[in-house]
Amino acid sequence: MKVAVFSDVQGNLPAMTTVVEDIRRWDPELVILNGDLVNRGPCSLDCLTWFDDLRRTRNWLPVGGNHEDFVRYCQTHPRPPGAAGELRRFTDWTVTQLGAAVDLLAGWPDHLTFADPAGHAWVHVTHGTLLGNRDGVTAAKPDAHLQDRLPEGLALFITAHTHQALERWLGGLPILNIGSVGSPFDGDVRASYARLEYRAGRWHWQIRRLAYDRTAAECDFFDSGFVDQGGPLARLIFEEWRLATMLMAHWNRRYRQAVLAGHIGLEKAVDDFLTALR
Repeated sequence: MKVAVFSDVQGNLPAMTTVVEDIRRWDPELVILNGDLVNRGPCSLDCLTWFDDLRRTRNWLPVGGNHEDFVRYCQTHPRPPGAAGELRRFTDWTVTQLGAAVDLLAGWPDHLTFADPAGHAWVHVTHGTLLGNRDGVTAAKPDAHLQDRLPEGLALFITAHTHQALERWLGGLPILNIGSVGSPFDGDVRASYARLEYRAGRWHWQIRRLAYDRTAAECDFFDSGFVDQGGPLARLIFEEWRLATMLMAHWNRRYRQAVLAGHIGLEKAVDDFLTALR
């Protein structure tokens, strides 16, 4: 039995194209999207409508991530005034691009489980943990913090969210973070996804890293209007993609509250942060 699991495409169509083609050549029995197909990137509409076609014609299955949740929230909640509204401007841009296609996200589950053909070795797939789809599993998180966040009785737990591929264990339970298709944060710009095979009585897995057309992806960031129209944080998101490293969390710790309090403008806060990187 062969299973492919991918996540965190985040509107990067060239990366998704390469991964989908690789999956289809491998021809697994089951394919799962583990959240964050849309937002934080330039081509959410194309990625969503293509995945919906794969869902209908090839039975590919979705799991919702935090960005699916946030896009649907922004669709139904008007942007607040001032700095709070500017902080979500890139997502409002995505909502506008998606238009009526936002409804394709309705009903995505927050987890999926499947087993080997005999129904013994169970795998649980979710974007984060049982605590929620914003709760990532990292190498630094102590085992004690994971005890109540993972189901019992599993052969394998699969997560995503952090954009960093990872294999670790909690007691006898293997945990696999499959990384990101569209915007890895581990210094490797290549797309990442997981292949699973059940053979010789247990699950085996491999993280695939694939080069894709990053020139086309960079053009998409600008030609789509995402960088120019998505507000100052869109520039920060682009730099995360370009450098394959996490920046937003560091920016949030340093500047978010100051921006919300009016002590510094959002554009200057982003400018200062990016200048310090150079």
